Amino acid sequence: MEAVIAVFALLFVLFVALGAYATVKAVGAAKRSVDRTITTARRTVEDHTLRAKSFAHLGPAGEIAQLRLKLRTSMRATQDALRAGVAEDESLKESLGLFQRLSAHGHELDEELKRLESEPDRATLAERLPALRERTERVTASADSLRWAARDRARRFADDDLDTLSAQIDIEAGALRHWTTTPEHTPTQSWPEAPAADSASGQQTWPEKPGSRAAEQPARPAITPPGPRPTYPWQKKPRPESTT
Repeated sequence: MEAVIAVFALLFVLFVALGAYATVKAVGAAKRSVDRTITTARRTVEDHTLRAKSFAHLGPAGEIAQLRLKLRTSMRATQDALRAGVAEDESLKESLGLFQRLSAHGHELDEELKRLESEPDRATLAERLPALRERTERVTASADSLRWAARDRARRFADDDLDTLSAQIDIEAGALRHWTTTPEHTPTQSWPEAPAADSASGQQTWPEKPGSRAAEQPARPAITPPGPRPTYPWQKKPRPESTT
């Protein structure tokens, strides 16, 4: 009885532990989903705000908004492309590591541009714009180079796989259309050659057909007819039949 109670207690503890683990995992997944949703919503709001500033503000402030929007768009597109490609191509891990190092410079530049949006000194801001524009171009050019290289690599692999698949399909299609090939001609039966001139008969003989020799022989009866019976002296002579 004590063993049964111990087993039930162990099962209860196990079920409680599994329930707690499942609850923690579900809460963590929900928290990550909420965090992603909040991050996506904040990013969308910032992008729309920057796009509005780039059109509404003229001069250095509007150009800084354009630089931020260009930087964020390029870095985000490269990040998504590399993360999606590394799941299928392990060689992109090195490229993803280089992008993470580039992202540090990108975040630093974005923070600097964000601080300069509220700069009241327009003259100083105009003096620093060429350097900021050059840094933005370098970062976005590097990000675009990584992104397009990853896309070209994926497209090349897809083209190679398509070529191989097309060749295999052509072979299979040819095998399925086997009836279109020219059938082999069966050899025709030739006439027997004539005998040599020094043969005994001097005439050409033809091969005998099956059953020809049997047709020449007389047909034998299926049952042999009975022969005359021998007579013995002790047997009586047959009495002649009366004609009356």
